[in-house]
Amino acid sequence: MSVSDELFAMQDKAYKAFMEKLVPNVDPQRIIGVRMPELRRFAKTFAKTPQAAEFMGALLHTYHEENLLHGCCIEAVRDFDACIAALDAFLPYVDNWAVCDCMSPKVLEKQPQALLRRVDRWLASGEDYTVRFAIGQLMRWFLDDRFDPVFPQKVAAVQSDEYYVNMMRAWYFATALAKQYDAVLPYLRENRLDAWTHNKTIQKAVESFRVPPERKAALRALKR
Repeated sequence: MSVSDELFAMQDKAYKAFMEKLVPNVDPQRIIGVRMPELRRFAKTFAKTPQAAEFMGALLHTYHEENLLHGCCIEAVRDFDACIAALDAFLPYVDNWAVCDCMSPKVLEKQPQALLRRVDRWLASGEDYTVRFAIGQLMRWFLDDRFDPVFPQKVAAVQSDEYYVNMMRAWYFATALAKQYDAVLPYLRENRLDAWTHNKTIQKAVESFRVPPERKAALRALKR
C-alpha cells in the first residue's frame, strides 16, 4: 500500500473542504483531507519504518498531506545534524503556511547556537516559507531565557511583500509583547515596522490572553 493510499484511507471530505479555504494557494486537487491528529498518529509509526526514509528522499510530493507527513517525520528525527539536513532538503519545497508551521522539531533546542547560525541562513534564503520557518524558530526557542535584543532586530529587518511572511513577523512581535514587552515595545513606538505588520502586531497582541488589559489599551493607542 502506497503512502498516498494510506492517506486517502484516512480522508475526511468535510475536512478537505475546510482545508481548501485555509490554504487557498494550494490546488484543491492536491488536498486529500486528513485531520492533523490522525496524521500525527500515523506519522508516529510510519517515521520508524524503512519506507519513511525512501518517502522523505522522494521530493517533490504530489499531495498536501504528503508534505504534512514529511514535516511530521522530520519532527521525529532525534539527531540535531540529521534534522537540520532534513529541513534544508525539505524547506525549499514547502509552499504553504500549514506545512511550514507543522514542523517544530524538539531536537533543535539541544544546540541553540548552532540553530541560530542556521536561522540566519534561512532568513537570508529569499524563500518565503523558509523565512517564515526561521522566524517561527526564533519565536519558539528564543523569546524566554535565551532572548537577546538582537533577535527582534533580525525579524524587523526582513523585507517581504508575501502575506504569510509578514503574518509570521506580526505573530513574532505579538508573542514578544507578551514575553519581552519592554524590549520590543520601541518597535511600535518608533514605527520600526512597516504599517501593515505594525497594525497586525497590535491586533494579535490585543487578542492575546497573555497581554494584560492595561497594556492592550496602550497598544491600541499606537495603531497607525
